[in-house]
Amino acid sequence: MCEDLGFEELLSAEGFFASLLGPSLSAGDRKLLYGPDLPVVLLTGGPGMGKRRLLRAVHDRFATKVPVIYLDCASPVYADRAAPEPDARSAATEALVEAAQRLCTWQGPGGSFTFPRLFTGLAMIATGVADGSPNAVATEIQRYERLPQRQRLRGLGAGDFWRGVLGGIIQNLLTALGGQLLGPYPTAVANALLDALFARLGPRGMAELERIYGAYPAAGGQPGNGLRNLAADFKAGGEARELAESFLFRALREDLEAAYASAVGWLSRVGRPGLLLDHAESPLGEQLLRAVLTDRRGGHRDRVVIVGTARREDGGAFLHDGMPPRQVAPTMEFHPSDTGPPDWSRRSGSGANQAPLADGVLLLRMPLLTGDQLGRETARRQQRVEPEGGMNRRRIDAAVARLSGGRPHTVIRLAAATAAFRMPADANDRDILDAPLRLAGNGDHELSVANVLLRELILDQLPVRLPAEHRDEWLDLLSHLSVAHDEECADVLLRHHQAGRVHQLTAHDVAELLTDTGWPSCERHFIGDFGLRQLLVHRLYALSPGGGAWHADHHLLRDHYAARAEAPNGGAFRSVTVHRMNHHLVSGGVDDVVGRLAATLPGRPQEWCAELLEIAQAPYPGGADARRERAQGLVPVDGPALRRTVDQLLHAVWLCEERTRPTGSEMAETLATLLRLLSIMEFDGARQLRKTATEWSGLATNEQPLLRCTCTGRLGRRR
Repeated sequence: MCEDLGFEELLSAEGFFASLLGPSLSAGDRKLLYGPDLPVVLLTGGPGMGKRRLLRAVHDRFATKVPVIYLDCASPVYADRAAPEPDARSAATEALVEAAQRLCTWQGPGGSFTFPRLFTGLAMIATGVADGSPNAVATEIQRYERLPQRQRLRGLGAGDFWRGVLGGIIQNLLTALGGQLLGPYPTAVANALLDALFARLGPRGMAELERIYGAYPAAGGQPGNGLRNLAADFKAGGEARELAESFLFRALREDLEAAYASAVGWLSRVGRPGLLLDHAESPLGEQLLRAVLTDRRGGHRDRVVIVGTARREDGGAFLHDGMPPRQVAPTMEFHPSDTGPPDWSRRSGSGANQAPLADGVLLLRMPLLTGDQLGRETARRQQRVEPEGGMNRRRIDAAVARLSGGRPHTVIRLAAATAAFRMPADANDRDILDAPLRLAGNGDHELSVANVLLRELILDQLPVRLPAEHRDEWLDLLSHLSVAHDEECADVLLRHHQAGRVHQLTAHDVAELLTDTGWPSCERHFIGDFGLRQLLVHRLYALSPGGGAWHADHHLLRDHYAARAEAPNGGAFRSVTVHRMNHHLVSGGVDDVVGRLAATLPGRPQEWCAELLEIAQAPYPGGADARRERAQGLVPVDGPALRRTVDQLLHAVWLCEERTRPTGSEMAETLATLLRLLSIMEFDGARQLRKTATEWSGLATNEQPLLRCTCTGRLGRRR
């Protein structure tokens, strides 16, 4: 199934999530993974890595056996529900209420759940309604009437929590509030509410409230004080409200723990309950994660499996107390390709209570698709009749592999769009981005797969911290930055394209936002994900006729580095001159670059080869591509033998370094031949090029980059 693509082992009966949730009724002897101190599991990966797809698959696979609730923390519905009563509700409380209400109707082993502890806190913050009258408070409390009730009370005895109240507490509270002449609001209403609650509690219920709400800050062990403080903090807003909301989340988990720990629960329930938090990098998601991690760091234990999503590779800056990335201690992580989950445990001893929140986290690295998985997905979508010999299909599959880098969502979209696509002759991989894609629910309307991916990977997943004034230009800025290499290079483009705007982003700002969104970095490319960069280059070239915007950006950078003084550190390049040559190469300066390379080769072959690789790691513009013919000497070029051979070698290296066309054995042989020709010419150091010929041809044969960097190093043959 498409939904399980890349996740088969994680979702299997013996896989990670089955061991964590423990859904099997027949697996009583199987030890659950971790516990009683559970880590929060964060699925880490940038856009298109399938985090939401995996959460949905976990829910669909296990939610009929164990109570698993899915919440989208980025959904505006929670804030919308809270808006009518902002002093009595919040996005956080509405999310908790939704989770609890779903569990109130759960029909799996052990039956539905009740939430008297959560209800108590929600009833108290209901006193903050705008009207403030008893009837208004009662109406607000009525929203939560399902939480403390259960349709089937299995063997509840005289000592059970809220004895005799579970069936009719709402009506009792309404009567108590509505039948009194109350003094000044809201204190009198809150006191009446507490009286109504405590009057109907048995000893066990009162002891439970003392344990929970008596532990609220400044409560002094008195539940009444704790509940009053909870309501006051909630109404105060800011950090005080967050404290109250965190405590309500604890109450929900306490209710779930009680349902499992009771005699009835021990006999009838299986596994562990789960809460799946999509978009947990959003403010609401981060708040919920911070709450449970802080509780568990402080010694609070519960069996609720918390699985969230995290775009950042480190799980989120909030986990590390604001420490710079270079000072952050490694967080425990799990790669699905590993033999099994790691033996996770929290640190103990002195200082454990001051450990960063990351100490309570297990990072599950979202897997890239293997070559076999990628091949199966593309084959599943191709037409029944293959082109003769299958050459077109193999060429498309290779392009999908390179442009996606194994990113699951990109693979799925590209495979669907290219099912009946024919690659143009001598095509660049980017040509498949023009393939039409019909989306479900979109009728007969088709969009290019490039436009679909730009919307889904960028516009629908804007950085959480991106200021509102930059949202309308984010895609345009990234498109221009696709030709940048380092922060200096990027800043030149940003100053130019933000000229006249009051608020401007710097290259450092953009780099941080890309990191927050989960896009990887690269030491040689400012847009550090190869597939994203190609997508943006494709868009940039199409912004104006003939690639005008693309050429203009390269001209801008060429002229900047032409006017800049040479410096010992050239950033992503070994020198400012080489950086300028890179942009000059793709902005109409091929002959100038060849002339400089021919003039600087004698006497410095090793340094020259390194410069050649840096110059040639540039994208090729759209349109006809004569590099292969020029590399093989089929295009007449004037000049002496050294210049002609350097011209051919530059175009051969350029083909190999751009990484958007197959090269393989043909170009490997060309490289070896040209370098050997140079090695027998009469200039100082020529013989040293023999070793380079062997090295480069070996890399090219295996479709490996000649100049390895973080993003292109992943693009060899996918086994």
